[in-house]
Amino acid sequence: MSIKKDTYWTAFYTKPRNEKKAAERLLSKGLEVYCPTTTVIKQWSDRKKKIKEPVFSSYIFARVNEAERQQILTDPSIVSSVFWLKKPVVIRQNEIDAIKLFLQEFPQEIKSVAIAAGDRAMISAGPLRGEEGVVVERRGNKALLQLQSLGLELQAEVSINKLDLAR
Repeated sequence: MSIKKDTYWTAFYTKPRNEKKAAERLLSKGLEVYCPTTTVIKQWSDRKKKIKEPVFSSYIFARVNEAERQQILTDPSIVSSVFWLKKPVVIRQNEIDAIKLFLQEFPQEIKSVAIAAGDRAMISAGPLRGEEGVVVERRGNKALLQLQSLGLELQAEVSINKLDLAR
């Protein structure tokens, strides 16, 4: 792919959960857009499904000149350009290449479990592996788990990726 003259990589902030739609729409207009994704295993109470999710929530990247940047800002899913020192952020080509290379060499399947307060969950990795407890609270991609071990009651904050729903 030839690099257009006077262009640079920059980032755009999107509406929540609009990254892939915005990227597809902009690509269809002939713009060079990159929305890095990873495969996530979503687990519901009755099934699991592999889904491609953006690596960077609410962000996409595009190689643009100033006119193209302005055109992208008219897309209904784009909230704004990302700025640094009152100018659109410039991302070096080697940084975009590094993201692409990392995702090629280390494809990640991230487990995303639909866990809510009150669910029983088992820790599947780390020093508390095998311990079962009750989810007290979910905090983003972590859960506060109430564990009963050795007759004591403790609470541990555990990454959602290290939990399995207990059956």
